Amino acid sequence: MEKINLYIKTVLTSIGQIMLQENPWTGLLFLIGIFYGSPVMGIAAILSASVGLITAQLLKYDKTEIEHGLYGFSATLVGVALTFFFKRELIIWITIILGSALAAIVQNVFIRRKIPAFTLPFILITWVCLYVFHNLDIIGAPVMPAESLVDENGLATVARGFGEVIFQGSMIAGILFILAVFINSPIAALYAIAAGLISAYLSYQFAEPNADIHMGLFSFNAVLCAITFSGIRVRDGIYVLFSIILSTLIDVYMLKMGCSVLTFPFVAASWITLLVKKFLPAEYR
Repeated sequence: MEKINLYIKTVLTSIGQIMLQENPWTGLLFLIGIFYGSPVMGIAAILSASVGLITAQLLKYDKTEIEHGLYGFSATLVGVALTFFFKRELIIWITIILGSALAAIVQNVFIRRKIPAFTLPFILITWVCLYVFHNLDIIGAPVMPAESLVDENGLATVARGFGEVIFQGSMIAGILFILAVFINSPIAALYAIAAGLISAYLSYQFAEPNADIHMGLFSFNAVLCAITFSGIRVRDGIYVLFSIILSTLIDVYMLKMGCSVLTFPFVAASWITLLVKKFLPAEYR
């Protein structure tokens, strides 16, 4: 029974680590939000997090790293992404299992080399799947319900920005995600809320479509950046603002180039911010 409880806790912690929160209750709220948006995506999240965990155990990765959920969050994103982009047919479920295992392996490569990969394993694997399945016309996109008019108030935009981190477009899921981050790190949640508003404002300046802005499509990378660099020092706020602006600019540029951005603007902006911090005197880091 103890092993089962530890297994469930590790899976939920892995899901919580999608937004850098090592907290199983955060993971549980994320999971509820995903199930609210799509039960199929919820099942894919549990399956892929479990595959990431089992892969790490079979390959005898560090036990502490496994329990911290480091091998499940990219895997979880792979599972949810593939059920978002493609019809939920047998080949996609097989790809979810293989892709989740590969995400855990790639994550370990970066951890061993002490490179902060963030969600890069998820991005690389999902980009390959998008290229293969779309260009070889193997499987099409799922039938989505018709989109209703998007509420354009700021709070709804922020909530959707949180939701889109895990491919959830509903405001309810987004509110659950905000609450999930807040119970583990109030300061991270507050910075991330500000990130949603700032990134939306910046997107307006580039004349991006209103509907896309209010769906949170220009905010979710900024939300992740704010959570990553949040802290109680004044300089933390400066790094948060720098990474938010950077990720939004990268986001806008990639979308104009017709790229599938996923969370790459977050990863790129975080790497650049970390590099800037590295070259600054210690008292400014």
